[in-house]
Amino acid sequence: MAGGGVIHGTADTSRIEAPVTMKAYLMCAFAAFGGIFFGYDTGWMGGIMGMKFYIRQYTHLQYPASDASAATKALFVLPGWQQSLLTGILSCGTFFGALIAGDIADRIGRRWTIISGCLTFTVGCILETASTTLAVMVVGRLIAGAGVGFISAIIILYMSEIAPKKVRGALVAGYQFCITIGILLANCVVYATQNRDDTGSYRIPIAIQFLWALILGTGLFMLPESPRYFVKKGKLDDAARALASVRGQPIESEYIQDELAEIIANHEYELSVVPQTTYFASWANCFHGKITDPASNLRRTLMGIGLQMMQQLTGINFIFYYGKLLLFCCRVVFFTSLNTIRNPFLISLITTLVNVLSTPISFWMVEKFGRRNLLIFGGTGMVISQYIVGIVGVTVGQDKGADTNKAAVSAMIAFICINISMFASTWGPCAWVVIGEIFPLPIRSRGVGLSTASNWFWNCIIAIITPYLVDAQYANLSSKIFFMWGSLCIISVLFAYFLVPETKGLSLEQVDRMLEEVSPRHSRKWVPHSTFAAEMGLVEKGVPLQGTAELGDSAQETEQETQTLPASKEIV
Repeated sequence: MAGGGVIHGTADTSRIEAPVTMKAYLMCAFAAFGGIFFGYDTGWMGGIMGMKFYIRQYTHLQYPASDASAATKALFVLPGWQQSLLTGILSCGTFFGALIAGDIADRIGRRWTIISGCLTFTVGCILETASTTLAVMVVGRLIAGAGVGFISAIIILYMSEIAPKKVRGALVAGYQFCITIGILLANCVVYATQNRDDTGSYRIPIAIQFLWALILGTGLFMLPESPRYFVKKGKLDDAARALASVRGQPIESEYIQDELAEIIANHEYELSVVPQTTYFASWANCFHGKITDPASNLRRTLMGIGLQMMQQLTGINFIFYYGKLLLFCCRVVFFTSLNTIRNPFLISLITTLVNVLSTPISFWMVEKFGRRNLLIFGGTGMVISQYIVGIVGVTVGQDKGADTNKAAVSAMIAFICINISMFASTWGPCAWVVIGEIFPLPIRSRGVGLSTASNWFWNCIIAIITPYLVDAQYANLSSKIFFMWGSLCIISVLFAYFLVPETKGLSLEQVDRMLEEVSPRHSRKWVPHSTFAAEMGLVEKGVPLQGTAELGDSAQETEQETQTLPASKEIV
């Protein structure tokens, strides 16, 4: 086959993918390691902003005396604008990094784009580690953010394109699990260095990130490129070899022939409907079609952007970015009656442990109950939890009794942890899983890039506005902020119910067909009934595996054939 043979597809919808092998699990598990970058950076920044040495270094305030009043000690903090800038600037970098990554991934491949992200991140990390002033730290955060943007967008794309359909949801959910591991590691390191009275207090947590870049960048040299990238570029020989590698099958295997033919046929079909022309036109294709059509590129792009927006608007990063402000929200409870869990680093550690321990259940749930159901269920659970936290917080604010406060703090911590658990097992992983599945190959890298950029955009907005929402000098919402997050979770539930389809157990090409034929609310009942290979004529005539011209020629030959395919909903 590698010498220029011809592959033939199949009309059997159950035979287009090889059995799952241990190799597939291990490859995706390693790729998911990219989530460490996202999670670790979320964890260490929130931690070092509460370190005494770091506050003195960046504000030039002197340590308050041990006998200083509580009001004096309360002034020894980073100003709200600095907190907003330091947490928000990384998200600004990742926003642009994720947008650019889609183009780069289509030019040099998914694998090399991730490696480029590791190199970019390393440059930013050097500046962050060396910084002793706010300006250098901000520049370092911005550059490191661009690298994280590359990695966070293309890891999802790469994993979705190489993972077997039967376990794709579970494997991509591993990315979210690595995010939680990263947050936990950051909190542990920060907890260990918080009391150092030198630059090592913040430089050690920052410098450890070099290890993540080294592991991921080096390991990706040994992994194959995505076969769907090679199909997009017309390199069918390379696509066959890459697919054989990721599926653990010989290149002559019927499984490899059937799946590769299906990928090629689907790509040709999409190109015949929305052809790729100029650079700007190819970007415009992401917004082509009717918003009322579930299969249109516009609808899919808005769904991906909306999913990542909704994930951030659950308020989860309020807890992880601002562990100290979380205590501030509950200040009556924590500072008047409770003699435990005063330390913001410790409360961050507790919430992070809940996050880590709750995520693995999603590996099973996402394939057992599906993506759509988990999003609806998880959003509902977060609505209930956050409203209860808000109600208890408001009630405690009106009743200063010590006994009441002790009971209230237990309830608030419990429901905050329940909220984290609901997110970690549902919206956390599922939003990433769905954006990797819903885009057709011609716009997949850009669609995933736009969706990931949306995640970082709203991450940035939340990081910037939260201190102003909570701080007593500004909006002073205190625990009432949980009413805001709870209300936004209601919107996320409605979004999932009306707009998100069920993609469990389908190949990426079958997802395309499903979106053409049924609405999201009826998608759970849809079953594959044909293959693109059969409809595009690749079962009989096949497609030659040599060079790049054959794919284009085949697409031209089949353009007229698509006019005679069974009528279905418009997919442009």
